[in-house]
Amino acid sequence: MKIEQMIKKIKAHPDYGKVGMILCHNGVVRETTREGRPVTGLRVSVDRDRLNRLIAEQKQKKGIVEVMVDISDNRKLNIGDDIMQIAVAGDIRDNVIQTLTDTLNRIKSDVTTKKQFFKETK
Repeated sequence: MKIEQMIKKIKAHPDYGKVGMILCHNGVVRETTREGRPVTGLRVSVDRDRLNRLIAEQKQKKGIVEVMVDISDNRKLNIGDDIMQIAVAGDIRDNVIQTLTDTLNRIKSDVTTKKQFFKETK
């Protein structure tokens, strides 16, 4: 699902009138690791049960109306490909930003694992 589709679904939510902000994240494959090592791509594996529990938990936070996550699971991704999209809708900026940040950090630490593919160096 793309961010545009997520936003459309959020706008159709029965509690959309309570929404003052929709915040989105679109993670993409970059050409280097954080340390600068060149990569050709990566593969992400997702623990769907943990992801579903995390989303349900995040939706219970104060002021949050909806949390949607889409992760490219278990296929080779190339430079520039979308890895993960997150959309969080809620009442005020503080609640929405904190929830998106927490959701993203917990997905990366508790829900997904990644394998990077490196360029051969001579």
